[in-house]
Amino acid sequence: MAMRQSDAEWRGDLKSGSGKMRLGSGAFEGSYSFPSRFENGQGTNPEELIAAAHAGCFSMALSAGLSQAGHTPTRVHTTAKVHLEKAGAGFAISRIELECEAEIPGIDEATFQEQANGAKANCPVSKALAGTQISLTAKLL
Repeated sequence: MAMRQSDAEWRGDLKSGSGKMRLGSGAFEGSYSFPSRFENGQGTNPEELIAAAHAGCFSMALSAGLSQAGHTPTRVHTTAKVHLEKAGAGFAISRIELECEAEIPGIDEATFQEQANGAKANCPVSKALAGTQISLTAKLL
């Protein structure tokens, strides 16, 4: 099976330092800093990358489950909101909110919700983040 990698480098102390994160495929490279992670500064951050990975994984898992059940989707769009909060002396990802909208011809609401919940439980990124509270709002368009 596939093995994926990315790398990051940080220079300096926590508050005034800065870093770069790079996907192994070369498809993305971005700067990150204390302001981009804990404030609203320019750049990316680990939580934003986790959100992108979770949204992408969930969308693919839902599409796969729907297709296997005979309901090929026209479109699945997912937003993942990763919450980073103070936890004791440090920080923690406290919860992730998945919000999905999907266009699927000929499917009923109950079947759609069943497939969406199955994708939430079984996508590899959800499994990797099992220690985090994950909620799902799925809307059939």
